[in-house]
Amino acid sequence: EATLSRVRRVLFAAHLIHGALAMLAVWLLRERIAIWLFGDAVRSTEIGLIGIAIFLSLLVSAQTALLQGLRKIGYLGRVTVIGAFVGTLAGLAAVWLQGESGLIWFILVQPMAAVVIALHYTRRLPRPTAIRPTLVETWEVWKPMAKLGTAFMLGGLAHAATLLLVRGRISQELGLDAAGHFAAAWGITMTYVGFLLTAMGTDYYPRLVEVIHDKVAAVQLMNDQAQLVLAIGGPVLLLMIGLAPWVITVLYSDEFGPAVTLLQWQTVGNVFKIASWAIGFSIIASARSKTFLLFQVNFNILFLLMLWPMLASFGIVAAGPAFTIAYIMHFTLLYLIVRSIFQFRFQPLSLALLAIHASLAFVLLGATQFQPEFSAFASIFLAVVTGVFGVRVVLSKIGMHGSLPIRLYEIFERFGWPIQTSV
Repeated sequence: EATLSRVRRVLFAAHLIHGALAMLAVWLLRERIAIWLFGDAVRSTEIGLIGIAIFLSLLVSAQTALLQGLRKIGYLGRVTVIGAFVGTLAGLAAVWLQGESGLIWFILVQPMAAVVIALHYTRRLPRPTAIRPTLVETWEVWKPMAKLGTAFMLGGLAHAATLLLVRGRISQELGLDAAGHFAAAWGITMTYVGFLLTAMGTDYYPRLVEVIHDKVAAVQLMNDQAQLVLAIGGPVLLLMIGLAPWVITVLYSDEFGPAVTLLQWQTVGNVFKIASWAIGFSIIASARSKTFLLFQVNFNILFLLMLWPMLASFGIVAAGPAFTIAYIMHFTLLYLIVRSIFQFRFQPLSLALLAIHASLAFVLLGATQFQPEFSAFASIFLAVVTGVFGVRVVLSKIGMHGSLPIRLYEIFERFGWPIQTSV
């Protein structure tokens, strides 16, 4: 309890200080930022006020990090949903009433609402002890946070720099249309996979941190997570490969045809991406910031090395195979490292789910090049079949907890295919 209290105090203080410094920096540099963005200083006040939004957003992050760390997933979900709803509603009202002048309120109101709602739920948690940590204790708590945070930041910068390089090269060699096709496929790819990765970070990461020093328990949890993410995400990926032409047309237009092949290739790569994150979270959970940064940079380097020589010969399509090959290599290297650190081994079910979804993804990818209409129906069929197996995997992991799982257990029992629970 004393350790938790120290962590809570340091977590809040760190976000408070960082937020205050960011707010001050934005306010002092508001005129320069306005001139850089808009060419004049007319909007300098609005730019300065954005610093307040940054400050409030960091305070929200401190509260949501606390809820996530304590695995208060229900509270965290309410903060996210209610905060976004109230903030968006109030922001839209400000824009409707004040027009362009209300845009700044649209930016400010959302973090304001989130702060109030987050505080409402964090106050329900046990209060920290009255004993304040010493400077030495504060440093000991803050240091690993800062190291891991720096690794996340540098990894994010490496990712952004890679995208900038790729888009710049595509624009120069293939034109702005090709750059738009790449951006469209990349945006869709990162969006739907982002939901799975966010869910993993919300629930799986805190549980993994609790057992990371128990290698047997950690390996079991990593296998469970790999099985869950492949069981849930695998059918979605198969569906995306077959329906990619319609997804691109609905979200963009028929003129984005080259983005279809890119999206399909990247979706195949995402099979290995979600599997790699299931085991890669162990690097974060064990606070190995240097190793985590290495793997963040590793994929970007592999992607560039695959793409650069192929772009001139194969055009924009080269970005698809480059993405998939880079993630296969990244996944292989990550597995070897996690195996050496934690003596990790994939269980037979984990390997089966990975092999099945990867194989089906490659088969569908090949079929889409010759029979896109047939591939669309095939992807729906395969998504349903693998989805049924996926539901069984999920139910075996979560057990008969809740009315919906109980009903699903009964349905499988009725069809003579009972589920053996692992919990």
